[in-house]
Amino acid sequence: MTAQGPAFDPVTLQILWSRLISMADEAAAALLRTSFSTIVRESNDFATVLMDAEGNSLAENSIGIPSFVGLLPKTLRHMLAEIPLDELRPGDCLITNDPWMGTGHLLDITMAQPIFRGDKLVGFAGATSHMPDIGGTLWSADCTEVFEEGLRIPPSKFLIEGKENRELARIIRGNVRVPDQVMGDIQAQVTATSVCARRVLEFLDDTGLEDLVALSATLQARADAAMRKAIAALPDGTWHGTVYADGYEDQETRIQCALTIAGDQLSVDYAGTSPQIARGLNSVMNYTYAYTVYPLKCALDPLTPRNEGSYRAVSVVAPEGSILNPRWPAAVNARHLTGLFLSGALYQCLAQIVPGMVVADSASPAPRPVYTGRDNNGDRFSQVLFGSGGMGAAAHRDGLNTTAFPTNSGSGSIEAFEASAPILVWKKDLMPDSGGPGQFRGGLGQEIELEVMTQESVRLSLIADRMKHPAGGLDGGEAGAPALVQLQDGRKPHPKSRSTLQPGDRLLMHLGGGGGYGDPRARDPAAVKRDLADGYVSPEGAQRDYGVMP
Repeated sequence: MTAQGPAFDPVTLQILWSRLISMADEAAAALLRTSFSTIVRESNDFATVLMDAEGNSLAENSIGIPSFVGLLPKTLRHMLAEIPLDELRPGDCLITNDPWMGTGHLLDITMAQPIFRGDKLVGFAGATSHMPDIGGTLWSADCTEVFEEGLRIPPSKFLIEGKENRELARIIRGNVRVPDQVMGDIQAQVTATSVCARRVLEFLDDTGLEDLVALSATLQARADAAMRKAIAALPDGTWHGTVYADGYEDQETRIQCALTIAGDQLSVDYAGTSPQIARGLNSVMNYTYAYTVYPLKCALDPLTPRNEGSYRAVSVVAPEGSILNPRWPAAVNARHLTGLFLSGALYQCLAQIVPGMVVADSASPAPRPVYTGRDNNGDRFSQVLFGSGGMGAAAHRDGLNTTAFPTNSGSGSIEAFEASAPILVWKKDLMPDSGGPGQFRGGLGQEIELEVMTQESVRLSLIADRMKHPAGGLDGGEAGAPALVQLQDGRKPHPKSRSTLQPGDRLLMHLGGGGGYGDPRARDPAAVKRDLADGYVSPEGAQRDYGVMP
């Protein structure tokens, strides 16, 4: 024992840390198995986090969405500013979806359950997941203010000493298109946090610990030391990166990044980034923070488990009023169309320092269509098809095909999607020549074709980018193929707005390829031959891009 509490030897500490992660993973499994929507069940758009009594993250589930990295503790602190600790009771469960407090748009609901051991608060179990609907104007990018984008739930108690807050539940049900799915997913979050809370109490009983204070401090210090060691190994200095996004119609957007290393500290400044716009592309500071620290951790300290300490050595600033730190009440519904570009700017900086530790740009964000209407039985449906373009190549290997980065949302089962909405998927194929040429080729994108199978019209909301600015290459590598969305007759619906599809209409989407790494003419001819045999590269592409005759 020490003055601060028990001391932990390295072996014991690793065992305890692994068990905490397993608790977060078990909570995630409970959320997956009890949720109603395919967004959670199939596409993994959620996270579960165990936090200590001060709201610091101790363990996150293994497959949580990066946009939720480090944000549940921030959201919890906002909740506790409005609902103080002395008002919490066993069985309470807090809820909010405020974009500036949480993960950046109204569709993500965050819940946090206090964990009591007797009368003592020992921690919090948290969960965030993307809802199938939150009212408003669907998941789209064409709103001008957040008020248009759906129902905002300020920090509230969804459970009061174990009993549902019926008035709040009625308000939510009365403002969403698919209330059974939404309320089912919210109840799944309650289940997940309850599972995590029970496991924490069992953990304390098994280990003999009175609380998580000493263990939390030790684990955070260990994660902090690992990240600082990785940063300290890099040279001091400032490096710059710039990426461009399609923006909204003629309002192209730019992300300007300056990455500074000073000893064991790293700072990121987004000064020079485009000002916020009156459309839903704005990324609140929380979301900007998450998609800054996550790709940095992937590159610099990929093996140490994440917790609050992992990010203490990293500071992130963005000009207030920019697309990376918009002022309330900016529209933010499609904030991922900005946030998912940050890794490209960051990796441009790191590629100047440690080129072997980063990948070329990936084809995220990929187009996402949201279908809403009534099926042939007259029942309401609201479904989004998740899919991924290609991942950027690394300095030593080709990019992964149809694999998202920096997000890790999954595509899910087509059978589950078709069972949940009257949409038929005719095609889902890899696209030859879509990976950016390079000594190491970018990951391939995919082609998807969908048909409306209803007897009445369906509302389509598109959330798409990368049509003008595909994923770029590194160190001489070339860009991947751009994205494309069009109807069967060649008409192109607005990539960031809502339109109407008629029965029998088919939507064709190209999800672009990842950027290449290195000079394409330096690629091993044998690798090109393998790509030809696998259908990844066409004979014309092999000759054009690599100088290899088929």
